[in-house]
Parts: sequence; C-alpha cells; structure tokens
Amino acid sequence: MLLLATLLAGCGASGVRETAPSAFDAVGYPPATWNPAAPRNFRTATRPGGFFFGDPITYIVIHTTEGSTASAIRRFQKPSERVSAHYIVSGDGRITQMVRERDIDWHSGNPEYNRHSIGIEHEAVSSQPATLTDAMYRSSAALTRYLCLKYEIPMDRDHIIGHNEVPDPKNPDRLGGIDRHTDPGPHWDWTYFMHLVTQGADTKPYVSTSRP
Repeated sequence: MLLLATLLAGCGASGVRETAPSAFDAVGYPPATWNPAAPRNFRTATRPGGFFFGDPITYIVIHTTEGSTASAIRRFQKPSERVSAHYIVSGDGRITQMVRERDIDWHSGNPEYNRHSIGIEHEAVSSQPATLTDAMYRSSAALTRYLCLKYEIPMDRDHIIGHNEVPDPKNPDRLGGIDRHTDPGPHWDWTYFMHLVTQGADTKPYVSTSRP
C-alpha cells in the first residue's frame, strides 16, 4: 500500500505522471519537428501494452486538414477544440508531431479506433487534387512505413485507412466517424501511396534541418 501511495502521489488525476516531454523524448519519428497539442485535446496513455490505456496500435488513419498546416496546429493547440492528430505532413513534406505515439489523439470520430490508431493529417483540401503533392505522398509514406515496422502493423488497406473508412460508432453501417467525414477524399491516390509505403526504397522523407 505504501508503494502504491508513493506512486500515485507523483501522478495526476488520471493516474499517469503528467510531465512535459522534451522534444527529443516526444518525437517518435526522427525527421519530425515536435510542436505539442494542448493537453485537453488528447488522452494520456501508455500504448502499446502499458498499464494505462495500453492498447495495441493496429491502424494508421489518413486525413486531410482542409486548410494549412499552421491553421491545423493552431486548432490542435486550442484547448476547447477537443481534437488532435499525432502527425501533420505539410505540402513540402515537412512533418510536425503534436501528440506522442503512446498517447491517444482524438482524430477519427470513433473512440475505439482512436485507442488503436495513429492519426496522420495532410496539408491538403480533399476536393483540390493539386494540393496533394508528391513531396507530401513520399514523406507521409516514409512515416507510415516507419510506423508499420515499429508497431508491426500490416502494410495493407485493411490497416492503413482513410478517415472516410472509420465506422460511425453510433451507426456502424455508416462511415467517416461520428461526423461522417469524407477525407482524404476521391483524389487521394491510394494505389500510389501504398506502393510508396510497401516499396520503402522509393520513399525519401523530408529531413528537418532545424530541430527544436
């Protein structure tokens, strides 16, 4: 009992010690730049296999921001939004990480999928194919491949999915999460993207020259 009390004394209300990670502790993918989301916009966890929401990570969910990277970052850092993503891939291939991979971001509109996935946003408008740049595809594919190898996620379309393929938790026959999102949209080239993911030699990630 004394040991338990000692452990809980250093923890927040959730039972998990709330510490602000340094950039190098937080970044799960070496080329990424760390820019954290507001703590109210994700759930602290110890994935995979930890003692607090330690669910396995079995999905990668692909999104589009429908705006700029800067606007997405601002939104994820606004506590009242209650939304976030682990990563944002910019049009030029730069990658920003906003939530630690061990933690649960709120991105898919389905709590079960959130607990078992990593969300990747892309600086693009789903109705505008010109915003889906080759640099973005290549950088995102390198990140996705890295995550699949890291967490033993199969590199297939059953496990690498779009936001539009996430079931609505209140009506599983409908897709797009509870808000019925349609991103990444009809112009997202899944054939090309999956080729880049599975053929890792063809992908060249953006490497940041200004780490935090």
